[in-house]
Amino acid sequence: MPTPHDPYVRVRGAREHNLQDVHVDIPRDTLTVFTGVSGSGKSSLAFGTIYAEAQRRYFESVAPYARRLIHQVGAPKVGEITGLPPAVSLEQRRSAPGARSSVGTVTTLSNSLRMLFSRAGEYPAGAERLDSDAFSPNTAAGACPECHGLGRIHRTTEELLVPDPSLSIRDGAIAAWPGAWQGKNLRDVLDTLGYDIDRPWRELDAQDREWILFTDDQPVVTVHPVREAGRIQRPYQGTYMSARRYVMHTFADSKSRTLRAKAERFLTSAPCPVCGGTRLRPEAMAVTFAGRTIAELTSLPLAGLADVLSAAGGNDTARLLTTDLLARIGTVTELGLGYLSLDRTAPTLSSGELQRLRLATQLRSGLFGVVYVLDEPSAGLHPADTASLLAVLGRLKEAGNSVFVVEHQMDVVRQADWLVDVGPLAGEHGGMVLHSGPPAGLADVAESATRRFLFGGGPAPAREPRTPSGWLKLIGVDRHNVRGVDAAFPLGVFTAVTGVSGSGKSTLVGQVLAGVLADRQASATAGLPAEQPMAGCASAQGLEAVDRLVQVDQKPIGRTPRSNLATYTGLFDVVRKLFTETGAARERGYRAGRFSFNVAGGRCETCQGEGFVSVELLFLPSTYAPCPDCHGARYNPQTLEVTLRGLNIAQVLDLTVESAAGFFAGTPAAERSLRTLLDVGLGYLRLGQPATELSGGEAQRIKLATELQRTRRGHTLYLLDEPTTGLHPADVEVLMRQLHGLVDAGSTVVVVEHDMAVVAGADWVIDLGPGGGDRGGRIVAVGTPAEVAGAADSRTAAYLAAALRSA
Repeated sequence: MPTPHDPYVRVRGAREHNLQDVHVDIPRDTLTVFTGVSGSGKSSLAFGTIYAEAQRRYFESVAPYARRLIHQVGAPKVGEITGLPPAVSLEQRRSAPGARSSVGTVTTLSNSLRMLFSRAGEYPAGAERLDSDAFSPNTAAGACPECHGLGRIHRTTEELLVPDPSLSIRDGAIAAWPGAWQGKNLRDVLDTLGYDIDRPWRELDAQDREWILFTDDQPVVTVHPVREAGRIQRPYQGTYMSARRYVMHTFADSKSRTLRAKAERFLTSAPCPVCGGTRLRPEAMAVTFAGRTIAELTSLPLAGLADVLSAAGGNDTARLLTTDLLARIGTVTELGLGYLSLDRTAPTLSSGELQRLRLATQLRSGLFGVVYVLDEPSAGLHPADTASLLAVLGRLKEAGNSVFVVEHQMDVVRQADWLVDVGPLAGEHGGMVLHSGPPAGLADVAESATRRFLFGGGPAPAREPRTPSGWLKLIGVDRHNVRGVDAAFPLGVFTAVTGVSGSGKSTLVGQVLAGVLADRQASATAGLPAEQPMAGCASAQGLEAVDRLVQVDQKPIGRTPRSNLATYTGLFDVVRKLFTETGAARERGYRAGRFSFNVAGGRCETCQGEGFVSVELLFLPSTYAPCPDCHGARYNPQTLEVTLRGLNIAQVLDLTVESAAGFFAGTPAAERSLRTLLDVGLGYLRLGQPATELSGGEAQRIKLATELQRTRRGHTLYLLDEPTTGLHPADVEVLMRQLHGLVDAGSTVVVVEHDMAVVAGADWVIDLGPGGGDRGGRIVAVGTPAEVAGAADSRTAAYLAAALRSA
């Protein structure tokens, strides 16, 4: 029987998601790693059960009013958990941060620095002391009024908006305007307002040209369009929008990347002339500390900022604040991020950098006696950075905490005190604890998918590198820390781009290479000539060899439960069509919309097709319960009466991909979609599984499967940013077979990658470095994996050489 001082967390009867009545004992005050293939149930055990139960107990101790203010997790499906201390979780968040988010805001270091300037800054004679908000570009008190705290302004000119002044407005002089009906509408409105749209632009009065291009007025007039052959066009109310207003609106608000790219061609971007790019009001910029403004300090690398603060003197208040800042900066630099500056915007950070910044923030909390539950803290880390991560996790444990980590990186698994391996496979074929004990004990568990990778045996044998069919060259790359670099990407092969975190990999591939190709496609779509220089580089060669660009990232496939695997892949359209072809549907006159839970008619109106309802409680937060009418089925009884081979639409959506492949055998459109999902290792997911329940790795593989099922024409270049993130080595094998299959079919694949087993199997490697930030941004080695493994200046070389030896 457990005692009050039980050294174990004991879980009995865990049934969350696919867990099969799991019983497991995990020692406290240890580094415990949970492993298993994707979908095996390890996260369901660590987060969905252990952490969720700790949260539930915490909420029970909170005053009812306060509970309303906290996002609560549901009570887990578990018989009993004993010996469980309070828990803190650090899950991966893959949502894109906003432009105003920075290293300083993510770590909250900017708050302390602002306080330092407010309380201990050197003010000009006679100046009033400013509140800390006055030093923030994200507040009304601090933001420069001209650029609203963004530091840059976007403007346009007549020369940009009207590149050919010999044309008339009717003939398209205002190149920035949209095409089709929208452009015709603006021309007709101008004509109605009395402007001559048939004279060459240069012959119009300067005052008229100024108003047409730059006015903020939006007059509404009755337009009587000229009748076209065979068409009756009635008068309508048309609203005028100047060329500048249209361009700015499209650039800021359009969801279309193509339209934004076109609008950007008519804009110039420059540092704000009022604040000089500092983003702050003059009053704040007049205050200094250690002889520097806050803008100057936030632009320093964190290591350099620490040097300035260490040397600064000051009164007791200054010493107290700088001591706190130095301690918190030290945690960030320990995780290898000393090259980042506080003003570095969050969207420019890699996922690995963001993850470690959040971890560093957690480490400064000073908690002890708690369970830290971490979700793949090594995600996005170069092997050289893993050692510092392990040192930090060790410090957490030494401070008297239990550290529970969901992890796929074998170097981290080998350092664990305790290993919980879940499997053997995914979904309904997993959910069992195969091993709970010291890592060495896994060697005796034959059914474990982890065993082979933990105790040797590389994922794939070495093979002869493919020969490139051509080259795509970027000349004079200049973005972030990648400056003055020429990069050549071979076509028709598999290329891995490597380097430590912050070395410039995502900048080179995800921003410059992708941006150049996307701009070329946007130009072709909009009927514009390809322009040089291009965004991020001076020029490019070989672009004409690429017909199509496909970027596959780990962003969610949908933001709400209404988006799911079936809807994203297009499989749901096929399924609904099959239901409409049944005898019962024909008799009742049901069309495809009847079988959508997003459309009135077939869905359950009580829950609006959600499957659950919100329950409002007095003095307590809202909670969710299965719909009392459809019991989670999402459809009304009449729709559920229609069956396809014995199953109704709700039951079909509840099938796993694996089961659905058998159910839809003989239906080519469904078979193709299901086959690609199986090929990328997603057979365990259910067709109707909400997008909100999918991991980043699952979302990425769904996107890849959706792409694989399309008929491919021309030469496609696939860009993937760390595709193995969140994947067990066994899943990596499955994914790599698909990616190499794309290359064998004539496409080009470029991946940013830290998994040395993947890099060892590539045809070509481009290694950036040698360090991160200002110490990176150069190509230090390039060639076949064997050639890069022997490079003297590469931090990747030693790890790649080890991977080649084990392959």
